[in-house]
Amino acid sequence: MSFEFEKQLKVTETNIPGLLVFDLPVHGDNRGWFKENWQRAKMTALGLPDFGPVQNNISFNATKGVTRGIHAEPWDKYISIAAGEIFGAWVDLRPGESFGQVYTTRLDPSRAIYVPRGVGNSFQALEDGTVYTYLVNAHWSLEQKKTYTFVNLADPELNIQWPIPLEESERSEADLHHPMLKDAKPMAPKRTLVTGCNGQLGHAIRAYAEAHDLHGFEYTDIDTFDFSDPAAYERFDWSLYGTIINAGAFTAVDKAETPEGRPVAWKANAQGPALLARVAKDHHITLVHVSSDYVFDGTVEQHTETEPFAPLGVYGQTKAAGDIAVANAPEHYILRSSWVIGEGHNFVKTMMTLSNRVADPSDKLNEVTVVDDQYGRLTFTKDMTEAIFHLLDSHAPYGTYNLTGSGKVKSWADIATAVFEQTNHNGDKVKPITTAEYFANAKNPVSPRPVHSALDLTKIEATGYTPANWAESLKTYVSQHISE
Repeated sequence: MSFEFEKQLKVTETNIPGLLVFDLPVHGDNRGWFKENWQRAKMTALGLPDFGPVQNNISFNATKGVTRGIHAEPWDKYISIAAGEIFGAWVDLRPGESFGQVYTTRLDPSRAIYVPRGVGNSFQALEDGTVYTYLVNAHWSLEQKKTYTFVNLADPELNIQWPIPLEESERSEADLHHPMLKDAKPMAPKRTLVTGCNGQLGHAIRAYAEAHDLHGFEYTDIDTFDFSDPAAYERFDWSLYGTIINAGAFTAVDKAETPEGRPVAWKANAQGPALLARVAKDHHITLVHVSSDYVFDGTVEQHTETEPFAPLGVYGQTKAAGDIAVANAPEHYILRSSWVIGEGHNFVKTMMTLSNRVADPSDKLNEVTVVDDQYGRLTFTKDMTEAIFHLLDSHAPYGTYNLTGSGKVKSWADIATAVFEQTNHNGDKVKPITTAEYFANAKNPVSPRPVHSALDLTKIEATGYTPANWAESLKTYVSQHISE
């Protein structure tokens, strides 16, 4: 036994992002030795990701000189030595600036290494009877195997100084023919699942991904994946996914107050997010979920992320329940919005249509009443999408973030007037009315609305994202849709 006893547990970062080397305390004497090979609490405190291993594998190498690799696999792994010693070489095969970076070191029972998904792994046994053991956080499958990528052990560009010359080593036929780095295929990112792809936000997410040439996106709606149905989850291999963006919800605020709408709202807005949160927690998936100002009662003029829930109606209650469920997923972003505008049916398009009708001499509509005692800011789905990808790409701290347009707080009547004015210069045809007056003769149930829907944007601005001014976004939006 040539390794060092009684080291202090410590971690060393390497030149490859996320590749971590651990010195392990090994306790022993002439009878043998003992070590804590992997200790979740101590190691995560030092920076080891809480990667959730599901399988423990052991590789035995009978003779010195056995050389394997370089293989990049679609899971994280924690590697240690049970007997003998190895020389290891790791190559970053993830797309990005660190692609092709190389790190080498020796491992014995007193040293271990954490290898992130997509970092190529190889080793050379330096003693007879070497035992190499590793934990992985995904089960092997044919679907997983399709994502493997490789690079050649002998590539001169890597300049790996193997202790035993490769021509004297024992290698497999497959390892001899792996591509050189210049021809190596970068590891594809984990998949991103988008729910509610046919809604306003879903359309914006798809447009963003296509515009930025993002790969690995799968788009679903209730007809292809009903995320409120527990049985629907069984057809997915969730270890293939890294992110879920939940753009699906029941948003018919007044219908949620009806006997037929209430259970649908609870299923889509509460049960569905709870099921997504469970699968996200079990598989270390980042869950992005969109919330609403309706989780508050609107008694304060501007809402922070920490304000206690106090929903007034069924829709708000179901959204609050969904938020609580999603918060149980360790890796989550909740983006709270208000007054959402995107592609599809929405308030701005309705006002544009009404402005055209008022401007048409053959139409009998002369004016439009709009409530003026509810206050907030618009949230454009384009801005919401940009904020989502900002949080994901910048690895901002997980949690809840308010996201609306920035700028002055206005009433619905103010916004309608601006739309009318830009559409046909007939803003004077918008007549303010109170909420109570507007719904005075309603025949169907009406959900109570928060008076104040404005959200404080300080937290998301602190991450480096500056929300666009909603009034400027409104001008752009109306201009783009004025000919429809």
